Amino acid sequence: MTDLDRRSILQLTSAAAIAGGLVAGAGGTAHAARRADRRIVLTGRRTGANIPDVLTVGVPYFVRYELSDAQGGIVGTENAHCLPVTVGLEGSSVLATLVLALDDGLITAATAFQRPLPAVTESPVNAQPWSHVFAITGGTGSYVGAAGSVTIDHRTRDEDVLTIDLADASL
Repeated sequence: MTDLDRRSILQLTSAAAIAGGLVAGAGGTAHAARRADRRIVLTGRRTGANIPDVLTVGVPYFVRYELSDAQGGIVGTENAHCLPVTVGLEGSSVLATLVLALDDGLITAATAFQRPLPAVTESPVNAQPWSHVFAITGGTGSYVGAAGSVTIDHRTRDEDVLTIDLADASL
């Protein structure tokens, strides 16, 4: 094979790869535009937790909330299992798994987040509002094949707001 033949093959291969990337990119843009197919907003009221006064690396804790819809009807529970992986005066890095047990099925999710509280947690007064996002990992019932995200806004120590953005996983 001559240098000219190799160069021609490389040029054709490069052109095909670029064209393929443009087609995939255009599809990705259309895909991104369709991501938020369904939004559910729920309010949580804490009903249980074993958060220690001082977070410790490797010592897990859990929180549990009762969830209600916009009309105030109870629709399920929020259960999170959290594991601090770093702890400092400015905050902690935490790995967490989430199970939303709703009337029509389960949604599971996971995240790693920076908890913006000092190592001494859960101030009963003047709590600092904060939020974090979970990636939906699956579901059951009405949520089989679920994809998307769950944003949890911690408004006070014992109340949060969940925004569940479900995407069509088949897209």
